[in-house]
Amino acid sequence: MTPWRVEPLVAGRDLDEVLAIEERCFTNPWSREMFLGELERGDVVRAYVARTAEHAVAGYCSAWLITDELHINNLAVRPECRRDGVGRALVEHALGEAAREGARRATLEVRRSNAPALRLYERLGFKAAGVRRLYYTNPHEDALVLWLELAPRAGLETP
Repeated sequence: MTPWRVEPLVAGRDLDEVLAIEERCFTNPWSREMFLGELERGDVVRAYVARTAEHAVAGYCSAWLITDELHINNLAVRPECRRDGVGRALVEHALGEAAREGARRATLEVRRSNAPALRLYERLGFKAAGVRRLYYTNPHEDALVLWLELAPRAGLETP
């Protein structure tokens, strides 16, 4: 049995914890308004939280599902919960849900210097496909664009 569970993010219940993690993890954190704007787009946005016995929100993942592609926009885990599999569980959950909804590929951007995140994504099968020059600010840094081909669902024909 895993020490966490992954569930849909509910703004009224989870947003304060998500914002606290966002502030701790990023130099350019998303604002409450940015998250609320995202969550209003339920047709596209898929957002999840990981819960542990100690933390109502140990981490979160926010993504867009657009036709057959999942775009992972944001993933963060409380520093004290890192290296316990929470980030992996969140990404795997998002990928699995997206595949069930018909996604065939997934993509994301990651700071070139973020070695722990790169290791996680590489272990999940993501491959670097490009660079976005100076994509990040504070500090300025390139983003690596990663892609993953998702396994087709049973009964789904490939073109």
